[in-house]
Parts: sequence; structure tokens; C-alpha cells
Amino acid sequence: MANQAPAARPANPRFSSGPCSKIPGFSLDMLADAPLGRSHRAAVGKAKLKEAIDLTREILGVPADYRIGIVPASDTGAVEMALWSLLGACPVTMCSWESFGSGWVTDVVKQLKLDATVKEAGYGDIVDFTTVDFNTDVVFTWNGTTSGVRVANGDAIPADREGLTICDATSAAFAMELPWDKLDVTTFSWQKVLGGEGGHGVLILSPRAVERLESYKPAWPLPKIFRMTKAGKLIEGIFVGETINTPSMLCVEDYLVAMKWAQTIGGLKGLVARAEANAKVVWDFCAARPWIANLANDPATASTTSVCLKFTDERIKDGAAFAKAVAKRLEKEGVALDIGAYRDAPAGLRIWCGSTIEAADVAALMPWLEYAFEAEIAAQA
Repeated sequence: MANQAPAARPANPRFSSGPCSKIPGFSLDMLADAPLGRSHRAAVGKAKLKEAIDLTREILGVPADYRIGIVPASDTGAVEMALWSLLGACPVTMCSWESFGSGWVTDVVKQLKLDATVKEAGYGDIVDFTTVDFNTDVVFTWNGTTSGVRVANGDAIPADREGLTICDATSAAFAMELPWDKLDVTTFSWQKVLGGEGGHGVLILSPRAVERLESYKPAWPLPKIFRMTKAGKLIEGIFVGETINTPSMLCVEDYLVAMKWAQTIGGLKGLVARAEANAKVVWDFCAARPWIANLANDPATASTTSVCLKFTDERIKDGAAFAKAVAKRLEKEGVALDIGAYRDAPAGLRIWCGSTIEAADVAALMPWLEYAFEAEIAAQA
């Protein structure tokens, strides 16, 4: 009997890992209150930016003495600001297990030319944090967007550490619990878990990070867009909505709308629960089939947002070509868009299961995934 296409289809086929799917029920009408054509320094603009910072603190549970700033150039901009402004005061340890973490290693070792200790793990694994010296400054990603693995918890990070922890949490924030007492610098972009528009980053600093900024001046010149201090003091305005450069008030409004939606589903607990439920659909599907598996080798570190999969069937002749063909077939059918593995990652698929995704859509996709697999196996025979 010929392989039959499933009858049911995902209502929303957008499973991209960034920019990610908008919140359920999104329409452009929701952004009608955006102060377009107004200065971001006008009272209305500053009020919107401050509201975005305040809601971020409320939903994520960020401590009152931590600073939150909206910065340019997405999560990358936020990470770069931290690396260039804070590193160099003491030894550095870089932890990498996927593409973006490898990029931060390149920045620190080749651009800043710091003699950093580099700890690496392959795709599907994670650095053993019990081997990391947290008396050094430690840079790491919480969730590997391109590898589908995450830090299980912050237990290995000591409370009495001497160094700073600098955490790229872009595909973790709003979908995973973050231990704020273990994180000194945390960055993310709202175009991930909340499905916001791209181009803006968020930078969260602990009091220890602020102390470093005010007491240490890097040996290298800092471009204006990275400068967070003036005359040895933190520029507090950055952390109340007085941004370094011009933000898009349309994007800020979109972020506000997404956070207000998050409040209606139970805030952070609701967001975490949705991502976990979505990921479980994929995990259960893989567990019941011998031809596909999670790229994450340890279930404890498997991502609940960027779920990365690998094909394991011995009949597959060319893994990269096969995975691309499956992704292309699903896109052509209009049931899954942008789910190919990241270009630097092992061949496979990457299904975004973050908090804006509906579990019913993930469930509807799974039979299509089996259909596409069987169709491609037949096509290569």
C-alpha cells in the first residue's frame, strides 16, 4: 500500500527556531498602541520601554537589585556588550557545545586575544560543569539553540564564586527556569521564546557585574554602542529605558503584547509548562520509532525549545541530503516551515517547541514527519 499523507494538518506550520512563531491568535491590530513616528525619548516612548523592562522583571522573576537593559543587535549584541566590557579583569573559561557558543570562543580568543581556558563538548552533549573553575569568569549558553541541549540546572555553580557567570540564555529565557543567584550576566532576544520581532537584545546584570563594570576598564577601546559606564559609573538610564540607540517602538509594542499574553496563561510557570508539553510530544514520538532520535544524548539535558533530531535508519545513504529532502517535503506540503538543522550542526531536523507553539500543532506534525521519512526512504531506493 502506498504511503498515505495524513489527513490532519498543523493549524500553524511555523516551527522555526528564530524568529519564532508569534503568540497564538496574533494579529497586527494588537500593535495599534505603538507610538509610531514618535521619539523613543518622548514621555510615551520612555514609558513603553520602562514598561517592557518592568514586565520582563515581573515575569522572569529577576531580583530587584539586578539591572535590565534593552540593547541593539539582538542577543548577539547583548552578549558582545558583556564580553567586551567585562572580560580581561581575571582569567576566563569558555564553555561551548554548539555553534553560538563556538562563536563566543572565537570572539574571546581571536578578537579580544585572551588566553582563555576552552572547554568543549560535541553536538548532543554538554560540558561537565563540575570540572569548571568558577573562580574564573565563565561564559556559556544555557540552551544550545543549534544542538538541542541545555544546562539541566545551576547546581554546579557555587554561590561563593569569585568570577562572573556570563550566560547566553536566548532560547531559554521565558521557557525555562533560570537560577538568578547563579547568573551575573544574562542575555536573550525576545524573538525567540516570545516570538517577538528581531533586532533587539536584553541584557540583565547582577550587582556583581555592575561592580565589575564600575571598577574595571578594558585594555581595548570600546565602541559607543558597547559603553555602559561614564566616568567610572554605570549609565543608569540604559536600565530604565533610555536606550543607547534608537529602538523600534513597533517591536517594543510587540514584546509588550507577548508578555501580556504570557500573563494570561500563568506567567513563567505557564510558559515553561507549554514548552515542556510541546517537547514531550516529540520525545514520545521518537521513543516509539527506531529511525529517529533526539540529538541530545542525555535526557536530563534535552532542550524543551529547540528540539534537534537525527535520523538513525541504516537505509539512509546520505544523511545530509536525506534530512534536507525531508525538510523540503514538509515545507512543500505546508505543514512545517524552516525545520532543517542549523547549517553547522549535524544533519537532521530542528523543531521549535517553545511557548508560543500549540501542542496540538506539534502532535499534528508528527504523522507528517513519519510520512515524509517513508516517502524519502522510498525515493532513494
